[in-house]
Amino acid sequence: MTAAMRAVAPSTHRDLAACGSSAVTAGRRSRYDEGSRYDRKMRARKYRVVTTLERASNRLIRAALRAGAAPRAFALLETTGRRTGLARRTPVGSGLDGDTFWLVAAHGTQADYVRSLQAEPRVRVKAGGIWRAGTAVVLPGDDPAARSRTLPHQWDAAMGRMMATAPLTIGAGLDPLPQPR
Repeated sequence: MTAAMRAVAPSTHRDLAACGSSAVTAGRRSRYDEGSRYDRKMRARKYRVVTTLERASNRLIRAALRAGAAPRAFALLETTGRRTGLARRTPVGSGLDGDTFWLVAAHGTQADYVRSLQAEPRVRVKAGGIWRAGTAVVLPGDDPAARSRTLPHQWDAAMGRMMATAPLTIGAGLDPLPQPR
């Protein structure tokens, strides 16, 4: 875990509980607050629509990344399936920053790759045509909207913020690249 990830990682279960927000204003909840019935219905509908569109585009992006023809705004995240133990590759926005890979999961723990990396945190990332191994950490205390604004490809981050239903920040400390001889 890098120093930047350690700064936002919750240290206790109490910190984790504090990360869940319930917007209470003057003792009353708005119908749009997180956890309200209206909010859950809208998020569920949005999730179904967005994931249907993402499945089609992810197939194309995954093929382009394998062939080395995808834009630099994308990276390939390889996790180990939590049930099968097989390698699973998911196209994500490229958040490579030195030896740290930042990722904002638009659907939080609803995404299979997030649940897989929680079960087995060792991951591989193909960014810029190079595979790098590392260890991923879910950071529920981090602000996903603010984090996505720091990512290198803003148009991709803006699309992610627009389509997100339950965004969650993930940081992966990558193993250093081998030094050329």
